[in-house]
Amino acid sequence: MQSSLTLYPLPNYSFGTKAPQLDEDQSVAARQARHMSDYARAGMRKTVEAVLLVHEHGHPHVLMLQVANSYFRLPGDYLKPGEDYVTGLKRALSEKLAPPLDPNDPISTNTQHVDWDVAELLGTWWRPHFDSYMYPYIPPHITKPKEEKRIYVIQLPDKHLLSVPKNLKLVAIPLFELHENAGRYGPQLSTLPNLLGRFQFVMG
Repeated sequence: MQSSLTLYPLPNYSFGTKAPQLDEDQSVAARQARHMSDYARAGMRKTVEAVLLVHEHGHPHVLMLQVANSYFRLPGDYLKPGEDYVTGLKRALSEKLAPPLDPNDPISTNTQHVDWDVAELLGTWWRPHFDSYMYPYIPPHITKPKEEKRIYVIQLPDKHLLSVPKNLKLVAIPLFELHENAGRYGPQLSTLPNLLGRFQFVMG
């Protein structure tokens, strides 16, 4: 049976800002070195990301974070030790997009807790080695992958306030723009239209 998702118009949502959230690593090499260190200490990294959908004039759009006007990513983060996927995803989404507890404090890093409606698992990607490549399967010769990334679909409410760190932008990308556009959005984001094909979109 085909799953359904209700998409609400982009103008239903309001957008604010909050304290910037800087990357832990200043370069790809630094990120890879930290990943190797973390793996030696705690084993395979587990990552969660979210697909949040809206519509403009009946066309589905995905809300993505844009970093330094150069690349795009879904909101999410690494799981903390002992944290399950759904709990970790809700925490990461609140950290990235929930309004600050004190809207009058522009440097506060404390955010409201939001009970995000996690609809279902959309797909899983695996990193066989410490380089930047991930695959939607584990290659047969890989026995110890270095990272597992799970991507979930979120059912947004009909109205919501989303607050974005000042160093990031939240942009709505139409599905037709993502389709087969790995050159601009990368192999994972460009497959979202195919993965979302199993849903029936209901335009609210």
